[in-house]
Amino acid sequence: MLRTPRARQRAIAILTAVALGFGLAACGEDSDDSTGSPSDLHTAADGIVYNDADIEFATDMIPHHAQAVAMVTLSDGRQLDPAVQQLAGQIRDAQVPEVETMVDWLTSWGEEVPETSLDHSNAGHDMDMESNDMPGMMSDEDMNALENASDEEFQAMWLEMMIEHHRGAIEMAETEAAEGRYPDAVSMARSIKSSQEAEIGRIEQLLGR
Repeated sequence: MLRTPRARQRAIAILTAVALGFGLAACGEDSDDSTGSPSDLHTAADGIVYNDADIEFATDMIPHHAQAVAMVTLSDGRQLDPAVQQLAGQIRDAQVPEVETMVDWLTSWGEEVPETSLDHSNAGHDMDMESNDMPGMMSDEDMNALENASDEEFQAMWLEMMIEHHRGAIEMAETEAAEGRYPDAVSMARSIKSSQEAEIGRIEQLLGR
């Protein structure tokens, strides 16, 4: 899919604040033509077929990923074990491109791209969307506590919070894998589930469990 200038600009708006250091169900069988009721299916201008589950997945996962990237940014400059630093970089490297891809999808479908606390216009401001009922999302209070944690407390707190955040993303990914219609979205959901389950395993080891 070609990335439009508007989509690229929207993705940059979501993620640039991170680069500047802002502190703040089963996955079963492949989705096929039987997935979704007729009223649930949509066809984009380029002929791509998708459904409401695909829209919800991208719309919710963008702010979910953005918050994970914000958590990674809060780890910058902290005294962390090398393995934790490596994990943080891996999370950022995986999730920033996924946000850009999901922005492309929503833009091409004519759907609204959600704002996040990483947008320039919202940086440093509380946003209700980041304390809603999406699984695994940290509240503003959680994020403030992480930002203000001492160096002695930060690493363990960050790891525990990332486990919870990853589990929420896995839950969302499982729903998309089971109910989504757009093959690329279903594929991303399965990749998120697999990679974040593996990262949870690494975090558990880092916590000595």
